[in-house]
Parts: sequence; structure tokens; C-alpha cells
Amino acid sequence: MKKEPLLFLCHRIPYPPNKGDKIRSFNILKKLNEHFDVHLACFIDDPFDKQYVDGLREYCVSLFYLDQHKLLAKIKGLSSLITAKPITLPYYFARDMQLWVKRTIVEHDIKKAFVYSSSMAQYIEDEYLPKGCELTRVIDFVDVDSDKWRQYAEKKSGLARWIFQREYQLLAAYEDKICQQFDHSLFVSPDEASLFKARQSSENTQKVHGVLNGVDIHFFDPSADMTQESLVPNEPYIVFTGAMDYWANIDSVLWFAEHVWPTIIQHNPQAKFAIVGGNPSAQVKALSKQQGIVVTGRVHDIRPYILQAKCVVAPLQIARGIQNKVLEAMSLNKPVVVTPMAMEGINAKPSVDIVITEDAVDYANACITFLDEQKSHDVQNRQWIKEHFTWQQTLVPMLQYFSQHESDNESTK
Repeated sequence: MKKEPLLFLCHRIPYPPNKGDKIRSFNILKKLNEHFDVHLACFIDDPFDKQYVDGLREYCVSLFYLDQHKLLAKIKGLSSLITAKPITLPYYFARDMQLWVKRTIVEHDIKKAFVYSSSMAQYIEDEYLPKGCELTRVIDFVDVDSDKWRQYAEKKSGLARWIFQREYQLLAAYEDKICQQFDHSLFVSPDEASLFKARQSSENTQKVHGVLNGVDIHFFDPSADMTQESLVPNEPYIVFTGAMDYWANIDSVLWFAEHVWPTIIQHNPQAKFAIVGGNPSAQVKALSKQQGIVVTGRVHDIRPYILQAKCVVAPLQIARGIQNKVLEAMSLNKPVVVTPMAMEGINAKPSVDIVITEDAVDYANACITFLDEQKSHDVQNRQWIKEHFTWQQTLVPMLQYFSQHESDNESTK
């Protein structure tokens, strides 16, 4: 049956749901596809993901994608230094994408649009919409990205600090502009939404909402069928998962290796720290030279690695939003040791299976406790996830953001 058309713009191919932003974008896409004929446009920034294009077609009636060459994108991004734009905008701008968006809106008489990530909002700003187009626009900022740049700037000096501080200021201004123009602005948690609201006008705060992440509890189930991939059997592992070319993840494992791991390995020379995730940077690869540290690179299925862990760590020093790595570990019923930043938005309380600390000594001691346990106790983390963080629960509000604009119009007639 033909459904109402909807434009969906995403900065990265939202499939498969195997890393943070793609997990959220895919589940939102799947939800919207139940109610709309989705016309999807995205970039593909990793050639490895080209194999998944056909699988994505199940969730949209039309699909347009562009290969994004990272070096060229970086050069385009840096061109913003001679303008008043944040680096993010030229990095994700392509004329072919702009033309496709305009043509698709007109040809399919599209009245509703969903944008995932601020970098894609540029394609449907007021000044770029087709003449006479009335479009209900909902954006999922996910995190307050500008604040991440502020955090990066605080950790840098010299030219890098200037560039990051500039990006923070310009991106914050752009986020505010988009919030003003769009009908609704979504964030990954009430915490993120509150942070963003704090700098908005009273009129704009009414358009800002938190829509939580979720977990596929059937996929991240200890009893689910999964591949037989694994680390060396019967070894006492601590595991970290994440894309290892992402600065926040790199920063966190470097901190753990420098400040926490020496204490752990001194207590238990047989202990292992597995860093599981694709595209490890040179700094991350170098960690494998240290005693007990294993860098896996890309794996087909992260679940067996998590299940083999005595505990999962998320020692994030820079973060915004909700960490899927924590939700997934908890859904697989593993104890977690996290920094306050990694637990932000999840808001689970400390317990025997959830240790929240940013002190290196306390962090090491918590990991040692889990390593020393001879048998698993009755962990309750999965039950907590089932009660609070399934996608069926968290995405319930999504549809109301596309209908409210119409209701407002009706009330003014």
C-alpha cells in the first residue's frame, strides 16, 4: 500500500547497525519505514560498506548515495577556514546531493523530512528549499556536536586549539540556526536536550526533545545464535568495543592503557585487555606492544568478544549522548566499569555490576574485582535494559513530531 512520502537525509549509510550512529539511524529508519515511503540519501565514507547497499533498499522506496573520499572531504572541510562556516558543512556538501534533494522533493511532492546529523541540514535550509515548498522538518542532532569540539579544544594547544575552538563556536551558531528553522530538534537523551535548551530562546525550547537510544535485545542476547569468533579461550579478558578511528574512543583506551592497565597487570600478569573495533589508529595499534593488550581490528560480530569478557570498560574522557557500547554490554548481561561521561544519559545507578568512576585507582580496583571472580554471579544488567532501553520503548514519540505541525496548522485556520 502506498504511504505518504518522507525525505530521509543521513551523513553516513545507516546500515548495517554495527556502530554507534548507524545503530540509531537504522532503527529510526526502520521505524519511519513502517509509516512512510522513505526516500533516502546518504554518504558512504567506508568502501567496506558498499556491500550493504542492497540490504538497505528494503527500508526505502528510493535510495541515493555518494561515495565520500575522506581526503577530499577533509580538504573541502578546511576550505571553510576562509569563510564563516564550520568545517562540518563543506565536508558534507556535494552538489549532486543538493540536486537530488530538490528534484526528489518536487517529483514526489514531499511534505515531511527527517535529517540525521546537523551536517545534512544544509540541504533543506530555508534558502535551499524549492519555491513554494512547505516542509515539516525534524532533525536528530543526536548529540550536541559543538560541545564535543569544545571538549577537544580544551585538550589541545596552539593552532589545533584555535581550530577546534572556532569549530565549536561556528557549529553552535549553526545548530541554533537550524533549531530556529526546523519544526523539531531531537537529541539522544534528556541530558543532551537540556544542554541544548540552555542556550535557546523560550520559543525554541518547545521544539527540543530527548529521544533515547535503544538496544536490540534479541540480537544482544547471551543465548542468541552467533558466530564462533572469539579471543583466546579461558583467558581473563577486559573488553572495550568501538570504532577505533574515532577520537573519543582512541583517547579513552590510551587513558586506560596509561593510567589503569599497569595496576591491573601488576596484580594479575595473566590479564588481557582486548580493544575490539575497526580501523584502529596507529596509536591504538601501538598499544598491542604492551603486556596483555590485544587489538583485534574489525570483527564480524562483537558479541562473542563481549561475552568472553569478565567485564566491559568504557573509560571515556570525551563524550556526548548515550554510549551504545555500554547498552550492548549490559544487554549481554556483562558487568561494566565506566566513567560518568560514559553513563551520561543512561543514568543507571551504581551497583555490584555497574561501577562508575573517573579515578584511575578505583577504576583499576573495580576491574581487578571482576577479574578475580571465580564464577559468575546473578548479574541484573540485562533485566535493567529490558525495562528501560528497548527500541520499541524509546522510539514511541517519533511519529508525533511529524503530525504535530499539521495539527498546529489546522488550529490556526
